[in-house]
Amino acid sequence: MAGPDVRLTAWVHGHVQGVGFRWWTRSRALELGLTGYAANRPDGRVQVVAQGLRADCQRLLELLQGGSTPGRVSTVVVDWSDAGEPIDGFAER
Repeated sequence: MAGPDVRLTAWVHGHVQGVGFRWWTRSRALELGLTGYAANRPDGRVQVVAQGLRADCQRLLELLQGGSTPGRVSTVVVDWSDAGEPIDGFAER
């Protein structure tokens, strides 16, 4: 048994809007079998919410912090929690 699903909420700071960051995040999340969304925030951040196995969410977080994203990530603020209501697919908002 792989264990319970978790929810990763990450607020990505830097030059991350208007550079394909949400599309890139969605592609990585789908490759990892995660559900959730990536949404532009009015203050210039991108909020990423991903649900799935903790190891897969951790891998997505590593990718977000890894330097190969579109644009330029300066920092990522993270919150872990139990998975919430099921989310269908992974959306760009």
